[in-house]
Amino acid sequence: MTTTALITGANKGIGFETARQLAARGMTVLLGARDEALGQAAADKVKAEGADAHFVQLDVTDENSIAAAAARIDSEFGRLDILINNAGITGGFDGDGKPSSTALDTLRKTYETNVFGVVAVTNALLPLLRRAESARIVNVSSEVGSLAGMTDREGPMWPMTSVPYPSSKTALNMVTVMYAKELWDTPIKVNAANPGYCATDLNGNNGFRTAEQGAEPSVHLATLPADGPTGQLWGFLWGNDTQTYGRLDW
Repeated sequence: MTTTALITGANKGIGFETARQLAARGMTVLLGARDEALGQAAADKVKAEGADAHFVQLDVTDENSIAAAAARIDSEFGRLDILINNAGITGGFDGDGKPSSTALDTLRKTYETNVFGVVAVTNALLPLLRRAESARIVNVSSEVGSLAGMTDREGPMWPMTSVPYPSSKTALNMVTVMYAKELWDTPIKVNAANPGYCATDLNGNNGFRTAEQGAEPSVHLATLPADGPTGQLWGFLWGNDTQTYGRLDW
């Protein structure tokens, strides 16, 4: 039976590369995206590589869009094996980027996608994930959401003081833990992925890792064996190279 995976925000960047890498493993990939033209074009690219790929219209901030996507997946596939909550935004910077300059509208907009959207999508698709033999949920987080990393004065995160994006990823980490606890005694594993500092449209194409590399932690967590971990933040570890992976402290 073919494994079916849904990736939100999959029309470009890390989400698109995640879809490509899962498709290369023989999975049916559902590329979730808000824009139909961009989403269909992305799905067509993956199809051209010989994969079974489908565009699914999905705006994680729109409950009707989420419900329609869940209904379509139910109708066409009957279950979902992998959910990768990849869609996210930085929210931008207000003023000098310090906490005291933060606008509440920026905070609300960032959380709407990065936190509330993940909860809404996961809740809508959980019944389909429960039908799978051993489903996997991966929430794409970030090292900037690690309280331990952010408070290490010798670490690379120390200079960052912006509130919206880092705090939304910290909140997402807690969301991940809570779902892992709810599903602890089931075959479903829930983990957070750290792509690392990747050059994508999200950050103006800055970063020393590629989108392909950024997808690797999500793919790893999406394909964990039955004895794999749950409730962890796992992915890129800052060091002397761009390919060191492991568990990060919350």
